[in-house]
Amino acid sequence: MSASPPPEVPRDRRSSNAAARRRLREQEIIDATRRLFDERGVRDAQIEDIANAVGINRAIVYRHFTGKEELFALTLVQYLDELRELLVAAAQEEGSPQARLRGIVEAFVDYGLDHPAFVDCAQAIMRRQGHDLLTEVSESAMFRLGRAMTGCLVVLTQVIQQGVESGEFQVEDPNLLANMLYASGLGTLQLGRVGILVSETAPGIPGISRITAEQVREHVVMSALGNAMGIGRLPA
Repeated sequence: MSASPPPEVPRDRRSSNAAARRRLREQEIIDATRRLFDERGVRDAQIEDIANAVGINRAIVYRHFTGKEELFALTLVQYLDELRELLVAAAQEEGSPQARLRGIVEAFVDYGLDHPAFVDCAQAIMRRQGHDLLTEVSESAMFRLGRAMTGCLVVLTQVIQQGVESGEFQVEDPNLLANMLYASGLGTLQLGRVGILVSETAPGIPGISRITAEQVREHVVMSALGNAMGIGRLPA
């Protein structure tokens, strides 16, 4: 008696299985990119290295992602998702809006100091013009990146808004300030990573000194509080 042929898998199930395998492979590639970023830094992580870490050909990477920019964007999503958890925890601490803003900013700085590749990755994305990003990164990846960034910024925006409502902060647009603090904070974190201050020790003579992590942390905190409270703002 001949064996019966195996039952045919329904087309929708085959499509579902293929989609699941594709998502799994994409996550493997993103995870490998994150590990290389943390180990070597953003600049030294090449597509060939990422492919080797996953055990695939580099051509397969390009089957799943439009290019390196998209891979950077989706790896940044991982960092931002981790950062958001820390910001939420800081925002939920008891205290005034000023105290909670300080806690949020300190959490941001500490995360950036502990994960220098996050700073590099975030700055690499910010250096791109919006039009260029939209042509180099797929719509779905841009949506995920936007959602991850919004998840962090909304925590900061809400605390600033609460400070405005309580009268502690003088801010016309809390969302704008949150975005500005994020961008300027990344720049200061980069200065902290370099660890060097340049000053004039004598007329025309430059000098170099060191900057500490504590100095970076306190500067970003005081800058955020000063902007929120309207300190140093020019009169209208």
